[in-house]
Amino acid sequence: MKTPYILIVALCISLLSCQTNKQDKSEGLLETTAVNDVGQNSTKTDQLIIHPISHATMVLTYGEDNIYIDPTGGANAFKELSEPDIVLITDIHGDHMDLNTLRALDLSRTTVIAPKAVIEKLPNDILIKTPIILQNGDSLTVNGYSIKAVPMYNLREDALKFHSKGRGNGYVLNIAGERIYISGDTEDIPEMRALKNIDKAFVCMNLPYTMTVENAANAVLEFKPKQVYPYHYRGTEGFSDVNTFKRLVNRSNTSIEVVQLNWYKS
Repeated sequence: MKTPYILIVALCISLLSCQTNKQDKSEGLLETTAVNDVGQNSTKTDQLIIHPISHATMVLTYGEDNIYIDPTGGANAFKELSEPDIVLITDIHGDHMDLNTLRALDLSRTTVIAPKAVIEKLPNDILIKTPIILQNGDSLTVNGYSIKAVPMYNLREDALKFHSKGRGNGYVLNIAGERIYISGDTEDIPEMRALKNIDKAFVCMNLPYTMTVENAANAVLEFKPKQVYPYHYRGTEGFSDVNTFKRLVNRSNTSIEVVQLNWYKS
């Protein structure tokens, strides 16, 4: 009589074990779809795509979202991309705030983020869903993306007329679990050197408006991003030597990856 009882107990244990195994596998499957730190449901195949447009202009695409940075070049420059969800503008100069391009883009469903000096110059005929003033040190979250405005300005006495402290914004964004720094027009200011845990850094280098490749390399070696993208490197005397920039960075720190994109296609 004990044998059937033992068999029943063994069968119950087996069924419980199977159920536990199924639950474990189910939980494992749920891990393949994660909620990342920008608050969006995304599979592990999602990745940040960088579209260099020209000079200071780029588009960051993550999933179905497009973040336009300093859009210039008219609507034609963005013809292969969908409409912007967010536009970030760094400064009032024409290579950052191009009114004709802003008029040509459909911004009726777009959040435009810029410093006060930029927002004040936007004419009424540019129809924007949500214009937001963000000053140095301010931060906000839009569409799940964390965005912080950081200083950008000149240090050299002969360049103070170009970018005064507090007028323009650099930005630090959190996208797909990465911290992305966009310098805007700046020199190697203390606020740049103090940056922490930057994964991707877009760093300008052109004279007389920003800084030399030597100063840019020196600053990058101090805040140590995982990757650095030289951009905004056309000055009044032509192009800055981004190959020298790469050599200076990697001579002192080979772990920083210098990524050169095609910013000037013509």
